[in-house]
Amino acid sequence: MGMSAWKRAGVCLTAAAVVAGVAGCQSDDGGGKKKAADSAQSGAQSQNEMTEVLQAAFKKTSEAKSSKVRMTMTMPAGVDGGGTMEISGVQGWDPAVMDVTMKGSALTESDPNAPEQVRMIMLDNVMYMDMGAEQAAEMDGKRWMKMDFAAIAEASGDAEAQKQMTGGLENMNQDPAQQLALLLESPNLKHVGPEKVDGVQTQHYKGTLSFEEMIDANKSFEMLSEKEREELTANVKKSGLKGYDTEVWVNEDNYPVKMVVGMKMPQGTMNMTANYSDYGAKADVQAPPAGQTLDLMEMLQEAGAGSESGL
Repeated sequence: MGMSAWKRAGVCLTAAAVVAGVAGCQSDDGGGKKKAADSAQSGAQSQNEMTEVLQAAFKKTSEAKSSKVRMTMTMPAGVDGGGTMEISGVQGWDPAVMDVTMKGSALTESDPNAPEQVRMIMLDNVMYMDMGAEQAAEMDGKRWMKMDFAAIAEASGDAEAQKQMTGGLENMNQDPAQQLALLLESPNLKHVGPEKVDGVQTQHYKGTLSFEEMIDANKSFEMLSEKEREELTANVKKSGLKGYDTEVWVNEDNYPVKMVVGMKMPQGTMNMTANYSDYGAKADVQAPPAGQTLDLMEMLQEAGAGSESGL
């Protein structure tokens, strides 16, 4: 497979992690509906009122299990050339599934020959990426690449690599309600006030978390040992990542309809703005036909066998 395909896969996987990590805020009923409506009249909210509304939104997010997502990610020039990526489609959780289309300058910045848009599907802990018609010529005529990260990690025989791959997949598959849980952990959570989003009345909240606070609040990091957590924190500090700014807009039914996450780095701030709709809509995600799919795991095994035989 050509180098351009590997570059494109890397860009797409970065976007996938963003979608699943940032995505979604959903529905149910919940006891905070009256509280949100009342606050729209009174303006300011107390700490208890903020917590009550966001906890109700957290409950709805956990129970809705799917939504449509429309996201824009803007990266500063110092991060892989920078650029903008637009992502739209459907995401589900419990079980974790995703069917999204990505387009934007961030795709073509590192590979001018990349297609204008890329479709990505996640199902049963496996990622499928449509690499485009041109790339299919380098993939035995198959345009979909299949990436089973758990299988790749297990086959590597490297315990550390296994932990990193499966840990990354857990982050990719995490319940999107975790974003609200993280916001609730912010030591400086504040109620900005009532605002309209796409013509709908909402309540706007914001908070910040340092990387250390995010690790402490995020359950997906509990699998790490104390030494591994220290190493991860040290590496992140070297990269210059300072922390996360999170904002959420919750409507009167306690559905989060918009979320903005900013990651502060020396090169600038990476901003991700997501809008959510159709909470609880069925996420009917299907894997591509096997005959159109090339398994990355098999490709790696064949490459290894070829190198051992001197081919």
